[in-house]
Amino acid sequence: MSKNKKQSYEGVVYSTDSNFNFQFAEVFADLETAPNQQQNLKVLLDRKQRKGKVVTMVTGFQGKLADLEALGKMLKQKCGVGGAVKDMEIMIQGDFKQKIADLLIQEGYKVKLHG
Repeated sequence: MSKNKKQSYEGVVYSTDSNFNFQFAEVFADLETAPNQQQNLKVLLDRKQRKGKVVTMVTGFQGKLADLEALGKMLKQKCGVGGAVKDMEIMIQGDFKQKIADLLIQEGYKVKLHG
């Protein structure tokens, strides 16, 4: 939790100015979602900070958060497992690396397998 809070301030440590108001950057608010053929997605397995449990991650999506959430929902339904969409990444519980890569290729995405 504290790691996410530190990242949200992007370099501001302390200000003595009583009128200072930090302006949060809207990084992904205005991005248009690129067509599926122009997306370069990476599919990888991750075990870090998950007590040895395997999570399949999809990274590299460029576009609106709503479109990423829709893609994450479709992948969770096709794999029949849970997962989440956080920090512009899709996390699917379990080792579904090849199945997710095949599903994304069927949808027209460019996919690279990592790890």
